[in-house]
This record gives sequence, C-alpha cells and structure tokens, in this order.
Amino acid sequence: MKPLTSCLTSLALLLVLISLACTKPVSTTGDDSASVTIGVALRREVSQYGVTWTFDKPARTGQFITGDWWVVGPVRIVKITPAPGPAKVDSSSIRINHWNDTSLKQDTTMRNGSMIVLKAGYTQGYDSRSGSFTKKDVINLPLDLATNRSLISSISNTTLPVDHFNKDLMWDAEKQSQVVMKAAAVLTCLDEEPPSDAFRPPYAGTDKPILRVKDIRWNLLPKLQPAGEVPSWEAFERYFQRPWIDHIMSWSQQELVPNENQPPYGREYARLVSIASLMVMLDVPQERKEKLTIELIQRGIDLYGLTMVGGYWNEGGGHSSGRKWPILFASLMLDNQELAQLPETALFHEDTQTYYGKGWFGQTVLWQMITHHGQREPYEEKHPSQWEKWDKTSESYRTCCNASAWAGTALAARYMKAIKLWNHDAHFDYIERWMREDDPYASARGNYPRPKAETTTYDPFVTAMWRAHRAQAPEQEIAGNPKKFVWQGKKGVWVSNPK
Repeated sequence: MKPLTSCLTSLALLLVLISLACTKPVSTTGDDSASVTIGVALRREVSQYGVTWTFDKPARTGQFITGDWWVVGPVRIVKITPAPGPAKVDSSSIRINHWNDTSLKQDTTMRNGSMIVLKAGYTQGYDSRSGSFTKKDVINLPLDLATNRSLISSISNTTLPVDHFNKDLMWDAEKQSQVVMKAAAVLTCLDEEPPSDAFRPPYAGTDKPILRVKDIRWNLLPKLQPAGEVPSWEAFERYFQRPWIDHIMSWSQQELVPNENQPPYGREYARLVSIASLMVMLDVPQERKEKLTIELIQRGIDLYGLTMVGGYWNEGGGHSSGRKWPILFASLMLDNQELAQLPETALFHEDTQTYYGKGWFGQTVLWQMITHHGQREPYEEKHPSQWEKWDKTSESYRTCCNASAWAGTALAARYMKAIKLWNHDAHFDYIERWMREDDPYASARGNYPRPKAETTTYDPFVTAMWRAHRAQAPEQEIAGNPKKFVWQGKKGVWVSNPK
C-alpha cells in the first residue's frame, strides 16, 4: 500500500491537470509567434490568426501539433469573427497586369467568407472581388459542421495592394502583391479526439487520416554541411506556419490567396519549398529543424488531400510549381506509401513541362510551356530564328520562373533517394542541364548565347548548396519510364518519350 502522503501528492497532481484541461484558453497563434498548444477542453469558442469560431454550446476542442484547431462534432457554429458578408464600400485599387487582364473586379457582395472544400476546382466563396467567386460556395450561419469536414475561414484585405508574403526575398518591383485575402485559418471537425502529436488532416475532402509526429523517420534526413548563408530559421518557420490555401485550379489564385499565409505565385511557392527542404537537411541539432520539418510535412499532407479530390498543377507559365515534392517528402518521412500513390489526374508543373527530345543546339532534355492564355506547344526543337510570338514568350518563362525555383527540391530529392519515387526522370535531367556551369553546346548556339539565368537560382543559399553537394549526391535507381505531356484536342495526355 502506498503511503498516505504519496496518495495525496498524486491526487493533488491529478487535480492540477484537470484544472489545466478545463481552463478556457486565450486566442493562440493570432500573430506571427510560434504555435503553442494549450490543452484539450470544453470551449464555447476558439480563435486563430484573427479568426474566431463561436459554437452554440461548449464543445470539446484542442489543437493539432501545428497549432490548428480541432473540434469533436458534429457541432453548430453560430458566429464567425470577423463576420462574413458584404462590404459597405469597395476601396480596392485594382490594377491591370502586363497581359492587360486581371482576375479581379469591383464588387461588394462578400468579404471574410468561409468554405468547406469537398473538391478542388475553379470557384470560391471567400471574397467577391475575385472572378472565381460564386454564391453557391458561401457558408451561411448557423452552420452545422459535420464530422470529417474542415471549415476554412478567411479575413479579407480592405485595400490593395498589400505586402508580398515573402517580401524580404523579392526584388523591389514585387515587394507588394495584389491579393484580396489577408488571412485564413482551418477548423477541423472529427468524431473523436486525436492524439496529441497528430498532424492536421488535409483541409480538402472528407477523408481525414490521422498522421503522427511519432512516426517521423528523422534518420532519413542527411546531415549536409551548410554552404553559403543559411536563411533565418525563424523566418522560414513563419513562412510555413499557416495553411496555404491551394484548391483553386486557376491562375486567379495568384490574386486571391491570403498574403499573410502564403506566396501568391508558383515561382515563390517552389522557392520557399526548395530552401526549406535543404535547410532541414543541414547538419544542425534535430531540435533546430523540428518545427520546419513538421511544417513541411503538413504542407505535403494538405497537397496529398487535394490530389484526392481532383487537384492538379500545370496551370500557366510559372503558376503551379512546388506542389509535388512536399507530398513525396511527407510520404518518406512518415514511412507512408499511401501518400505517394497519387491519382493520374494529379498533374505537376515540373513533370508536364519537361521531356526528352532533340533541341536546336543539341540539348536532349527540353522544356515546354503547357498553358498560357490557351494551349501551348513545344518550341525548343525549333531554331530561335523560327520562333513565333508564343515561342519567345515560352522561352521567357523558361528562364524567369521555373528551373531557377526547382533546383533545391531536385537536390533534396536526390539526397533522399527519391528519384524513382518522383517517377519523372526528365525533371532531374533538365535541372542538370540548367545548373551545369560549363556549356558543351557553346559553339552550336551561334548568335544565340546561353541565357545568363542558367547555372544559378534566385536564392544564393540554394545555389551554394548545389555547388557544394550535388557531386556527392548518392547514386540511385531512376524511374525508367519516360513520358511526355501532349495535347490531343482539348485533352492533355501522357505519351511514351524514349530518352
């Protein structure tokens, strides 16, 4: 029998734990500070990133390892703050881009909207200034939120333009961007309390797999010596802290997505993923890289969920980069093969734009722009003297917006022996062509010299890491089933593409 004092001590500890569990929390992660989980409790409302959800009665709530909220439901939401609804005036200063178009319009119908995303598509109910807005997507209150559903709630910007999400990495002309959403948060409704180390399930669809931090295989991360100046860990933890809303399958996403959550353009999406992927592979203590690794895995979980409900990313010249590697990274790190078993509908920019062929100066792995104001055809087989207007435009996107953002993830995938898992060898061979410092084709180029953008990236850290570590990357099996994305009428298909 335990001594009485021991029993009293245990009882006191139990009472303290119960008291902590029942305490109503203040709003957490409402600013840019690190997420702090605060325990499971019955709560009438929860808040995150400036969004507050109020229930009709106390509900059992808690936070995933990422800080995002879950609630055991079904639950009735009677209020969302800031309130969704029309704006009194529209003070947006909408500008036309260099293509003489915009996806935005003056419209006061909806601000601060919410959505339950069951399918990736072309419409949204967050903000009516975007041409993608439809009233059918708008969530009306009170809302009976069913289990296995995720509610995305937003805060709208009142004026435009706004600061670019990662303005510190941008050049002066692009330090501001034109996006109508300011912030977004996700509330996930489950039928039971998840483990304390659970990742947030994908915000799209009704399949809410519970994946756990305890399953992370930390030993898979190589320990590379830093090269160049390592970016700020705190800055990158902030870049990946919040959910990136990615269910709009159109370039109009660029002028919609929340500027306090994510980058608006695919080039920067891929740049951030590239840099973060190499940072977590540095030879630093595990606790230094834990938060960023968890955030990168969470990004992959969200993207996997989108592929399961029709998500694909081959839109435009530079809009759709950076989505594939986070999924594969999450699959590897969690030893979860299901995450890498993607549907055929899940097209990725890095794959549809690269293929094998015979280029005009002798190159054997080529780049193509798939869509931009309509379908586009391959052009690198033709001599530049024969390039038409859209061929020249394609070349401008090749050099401005793609490989320069892909190199980091290609290097990371090599070090995790993921080339076969990626299943598109031309992507890796094209990055080799881009980053190669010597030019074996110099004499064949004639009066059309190699573009200055090649051999490097926009991010000195990525370039330095490539120079320092590419040669030592492990040899590995390739996928070996080369294919090329081509248009057949209005439909894109994969065809055999011998190397």
